[in-house]
Amino acid sequence: MSRRRRSRKVPEEFHVDERWAVSYMDMITVLFCLFVVLYAMSTVDKNRFEKLRNSLATGFGTTISQKVDTASGTVVPPSMASKDKEGFADLDLAVKDVKKFSALAEQMNKRLAVEGLQKDVQFHIDQRGLTVRLVGSQTFFSPDSTVLTPRAYRIMHAITPVIVGTQLQVSVEGHAANLITSYPSVWELSAERATKVARYMVEQGGLPGARVGATGYGSSRPASRGTTAADYRQNRRVDIVVLSDQPERVRALIPDALKARAGQT
Repeated sequence: MSRRRRSRKVPEEFHVDERWAVSYMDMITVLFCLFVVLYAMSTVDKNRFEKLRNSLATGFGTTISQKVDTASGTVVPPSMASKDKEGFADLDLAVKDVKKFSALAEQMNKRLAVEGLQKDVQFHIDQRGLTVRLVGSQTFFSPDSTVLTPRAYRIMHAITPVIVGTQLQVSVEGHAANLITSYPSVWELSAERATKVARYMVEQGGLPGARVGATGYGSSRPASRGTTAADYRQNRRVDIVVLSDQPERVRALIPDALKARAGQT
């Protein structure tokens, strides 16, 4: 008798038309990830999202912002919202100028504070640069005199080294009250006072003569238009202007830079 062989089960062949299952599983995985992301977005912190949106919009100039956003950088002023990238570069330079002059004013004020003289000097930043205003003729000069007082020498000794270190041009500008003086005119009085301050800065303070000029404005540019004794003291002054070395288009943006700085404080 022949032995009957046991039949072996032949495995079924893999059909090509079942490959769709692989793509289907990939699609299901992608959909799962999509819904996870959508769920995560639905629970996003609205405050953080608004800050991010405003920051990006302000940075690209598409939204005019009057406040500093949460990103570090410069506020885009309304006048610059439609300008090209060169305009934004100019604004950055103006911001740097404001920071530089603010630091100079702070250095001078600290040196004056050590001597108890900070009340005799005022600081102002504008398109021209940093104005160091020596207020009150009684502090710096005797009435109708161009001779610097001992207190004036102490003030000049405190602020001149800071100005020398800037390497910038300096304009010393004399002003006078619109009163009758022993001088032939208020222009000559103001001009000579400005010259005395400039000479001290050059001869005693080490400021190179090529960097400084002296001008007398008489009473044509009063700080105060009143007629009281206090108003006259404000108008009897010498302004030391540390001039910006930036081009005119950059200096014109300094007011915007000052507003941006004020918004950050």
